[in-house]
Amino acid sequence: MRIKTFIYTLAFFSSLHVFAQDDREITNAWGSIDYNGKPWVENISKPNTIKSGLKNRHIALWASHGKYYDKTKGKWMWQRPNLFGTTEDLFTQTIVVPYLIPMLENAGAIVFTPRERDWQTNEVIVDCDGNTHKNVYSETNKGEVWKDAGVKGFALHQGIYVDGENPFEQGHVRMAKATRKKNASEISYQPDIPKAGRYAVYVSYKTIEHSVDDAEYIVYHKGEKTVYRVNQQMGSGTWVYLGTFEFDKGSSPYNRVILTNNSHIRRGVVTGDAVRFGGGMGNIQRGGILSGLPRSLEGARYYAQWAGAPYSVYSSKGGEDDYGDDINARSLMSNWLAGGSVYAPSIEGLQIPIELALAIHSDAGYSTDFKSLVGSLAVCTTDFNDGKLNAGISRMTSKDFASTLLNNVVKDLLYKYKNWPKRYLWDRNYSETRLPAMPSAILETMSHQNFPDMIMGQDPNFKFTLARSIYKTILKYIAKQHNKSYTVTPLTPTNFSIEFLTKNKIRLSWKAQNDSQEPSAVPETFNIYTSIGNSSFDNGVNTGNNSFIMKLEPGIQYNFKITACNKGGESFPTETLSAYYNPNATKTILVVNGFYRLSAPAIVETDSTQGFDLNKDIGLTYGLTAGWNGRQLYFDKSRLGIEGEGGLGDSGDELAGHFIAGNDFNYTVTHVGAIAHTQKYNVASCSSMSVISGEVKMPDYHCVDLILGGEKYNRNALAYYKTFTPRMQQLLQEYTTHGGSLLVSGAYIGSDMVQETENLFLKNILKVAYTPSDSLITDGYIDGLGLSFDYYNTPNSDHYAVNIPEILRPAGDGAFCAMQYGSGPSAAVAYKGDTYRSFTMGIPFECISSKDMQNKIMQGILDFLLK
Repeated sequence: MRIKTFIYTLAFFSSLHVFAQDDREITNAWGSIDYNGKPWVENISKPNTIKSGLKNRHIALWASHGKYYDKTKGKWMWQRPNLFGTTEDLFTQTIVVPYLIPMLENAGAIVFTPRERDWQTNEVIVDCDGNTHKNVYSETNKGEVWKDAGVKGFALHQGIYVDGENPFEQGHVRMAKATRKKNASEISYQPDIPKAGRYAVYVSYKTIEHSVDDAEYIVYHKGEKTVYRVNQQMGSGTWVYLGTFEFDKGSSPYNRVILTNNSHIRRGVVTGDAVRFGGGMGNIQRGGILSGLPRSLEGARYYAQWAGAPYSVYSSKGGEDDYGDDINARSLMSNWLAGGSVYAPSIEGLQIPIELALAIHSDAGYSTDFKSLVGSLAVCTTDFNDGKLNAGISRMTSKDFASTLLNNVVKDLLYKYKNWPKRYLWDRNYSETRLPAMPSAILETMSHQNFPDMIMGQDPNFKFTLARSIYKTILKYIAKQHNKSYTVTPLTPTNFSIEFLTKNKIRLSWKAQNDSQEPSAVPETFNIYTSIGNSSFDNGVNTGNNSFIMKLEPGIQYNFKITACNKGGESFPTETLSAYYNPNATKTILVVNGFYRLSAPAIVETDSTQGFDLNKDIGLTYGLTAGWNGRQLYFDKSRLGIEGEGGLGDSGDELAGHFIAGNDFNYTVTHVGAIAHTQKYNVASCSSMSVISGEVKMPDYHCVDLILGGEKYNRNALAYYKTFTPRMQQLLQEYTTHGGSLLVSGAYIGSDMVQETENLFLKNILKVAYTPSDSLITDGYIDGLGLSFDYYNTPNSDHYAVNIPEILRPAGDGAFCAMQYGSGPSAAVAYKGDTYRSFTMGIPFECISSKDMQNKIMQGILDFLLK
């Protein structure tokens, strides 16, 4: 929300108008109103079954704001100020996109968001109305013939789009009679992908007489196949999200979408229009200029136009006030989609049964003591339309939703982090709670103006807890309003490991993780996802066991990740582990993943200063983030509360539009791949937890490769991380004492081990010396092992970076400098002893930017360690 002049002094809030919570609990608010048809979109390749989650529930959800065009100033602007490295327009997306939307989808929900969800700058559209470059549109007729549907559809033209232009009224739509036969007619949409990576896939079609409710779409992603059924009786003439997938660069039949005319409906019709790959850049011109940003960072007004919404939906102010348009477009677009459904029967629209709308915001306000939290509030609107929603039910159900949302968020955050204030439940006239046809709420998650709030808010662990609380409230609220039972999805499995049982047979093992707050969140089964060679992950197999045995083909790398499942849905995945079988190998290497850190940026906190130092450490997000706008410029506490330039927290905008990579939890893939390239060894891998717990025994392996990545202890972090815990130190000492060879790489091996006993471990086991001043800013260049190579040393979208690497110096006889930074200091230490050898790198091995160099360097390291 907009910056306010509220000043919070601890818990004194009584001067503000607060609506007391209504103690009357509303249940079964929808009565007999319910949607019992086919879902808008369904992934039928999933191996687990959801019975008491959010299957066939359709939800509108959005993150606040986004870049908009200010007509009076003649430029594109954020709707909220730059503070502590971000702006609300960006920050709330980092809760919604990587956490909340996936949680809801894992529970079976179909989630619509009126802002572009894909953090991908590239966009490729394949359509019957002409294609560019190497995009291939083709039709195959087997029995039924594809023909023109006689209705308007999407057509792409190059360049900008102007106000009022509807891309879904400029082209044609194809149609074919449906068939139950497996030998179906097809339309193939084969894109020319400009850069390998993750791309959202959107399809489009038109609802016409006899449209089917189960159109078959097949997505081929790096050779794997995922099948969707789409209900074409709703969602006509807009972008319909299927999922996000890994695609290779270039044009290939292994990376495409196929629409068939297969359906269970007799005498039905399937229609096909454009297919879109990737979020892309904003292309809506306002005032003669584009935003210059990815579409995902723009406001809902512009996405609504690109998605074919009527002018009245995205321009309620007649094109004169984009700010007001954008606020209204979020709700009006949701109403347009829901119109004609059982939940919005009197509105003309696309008949998608959206039954709940939620806006995720952050608020303003600050504590004058620089340490107190501001906390959360929720908003609803009951005094509108005679207290009724479009379907005729009471608007008090929105108040019940908002109240429950606020209470549960505070309860869950207090349980996890011991401190989180509850502010207010407001029943007020806000657009995002007044306009939705269905129950709705705004959640003001925290204050983006209060640094103590943002220390927690920028920690990915906090975002996960917050999002899970919101998801649980939505789950329970919807179940309650339909008088249904519910089951909360499980937490991610732990202690994942892979071991060889016989020559080519491996066992995957893991442990279930219980949720102490949710008795229903008990894992019942597990999904095992596999990627073979360079292929994408498959759709998984489901098992009721905590282990899985399989055989490996020789000379092929296998990658795995595990999720936990129950009747409510599926958890987030474990880290990716890998295995490789070489029938000629006489030695086996164990790769241990010890890199789990997720964190906010480096914190500056003195008597006179406060803020984030993005230059020192930009933090580690869960995968990619779009959350940073620019480095903080003003840290002076005396400037607290000053809005705009010079105020505490005021930040630049040089990072706007730049996606930054975080922790992808897949670095064993890189390490195992480089080891496999030597064609000398078998390779297994495991989590560090499985080593510490004793489930995996390092002495069983000839060499251990310990991945430490960006792992380090941080006293401000909300979770505990450590390069070498006391138990890990003990295990490594025992391993090397018995002759095991050890490779360790990480960004904070020295600085995370500064206590006297820790220094002794570095000196006695790794043969490394480090002092707190031993770090430097380099040009990302290293010499070693007869090679010269680059590493990721600045924030980028491809890989997490090490911008201030550490100097690790040799300590003791037998230790020597094995690599040097471009400016000369030691970047790695090798040790050749009488009983064991070790190799310790001051940068993470996976941060070497060239795969070819990774292979060559790993070859050299292993030749030294296992000679």
